[in-house]
Formats: sequence, C-alpha cells, structure tokens
Amino acid sequence: MSTAELALTYAALILQDGEVDMSAENLQTLVKKAGLTVEPIWFSIFAKALEGQDLKELLSGFSAPGAAPAGAAGAAPAGGEEKKEEAKEEEAEESDEDMGFGLFD
Repeated sequence: MSTAELALTYAALILQDGEVDMSAENLQTLVKKAGLTVEPIWFSIFAKALEGQDLKELLSGFSAPGAAPAGAAGAAPAGGEEKKEEAKEEEAEESDEDMGFGLFD
C-alpha cells in the first residue's frame, strides 16, 4: 500500500471517528497537517467512495476465515455442507472411468 493510500485511509478513519463530514476538503486538510503530499485527485476519489458509508460497520464486518460473522449466532458452521458438496463434485470430475475410457486404454 502506498503512502498516499495509507494517509487517506487514516484521515478517513479520523474524520469518521470525529463524526466530521467525509469531504475532499476535510481529507486534504488532515493530510496536509500530517505533512504528507498526495495527488489532489485522490481526495475526491476517497471522499466519493466513502460518502455515506459507516467505516466502523465496514471494518467490523471482517472476520477470520472460518469464523462466524458478527451477529450470526446460531447460524450453521461455515463451510460444513458446502465442502462435502465440493468434494463430491471434484471426485465426479476426476473420474475417467465414468466416461468409458481410462489412462491406459
């Protein structure tokens, strides 16, 4: 990740935490106060991408692989039946005998 991306990401998190409007001007102000240089186009791109988004919700939606997402108590274990179905499909695809020929025919 580049310095510009990190600077804008941290600036966006600061704005969200301070409940300040996510605008290109506010992002630019924070980045300049940090003494960093970012191309001006990135401020508007980040502001448009994050407009109306709740960063706290976006970040809390991530979980470790295999872990149930937040608020999914009582949900079925992740990947239980799906893995069985995938294994059956792979076995069927790998079997050459079903098609009437084998490796040594």
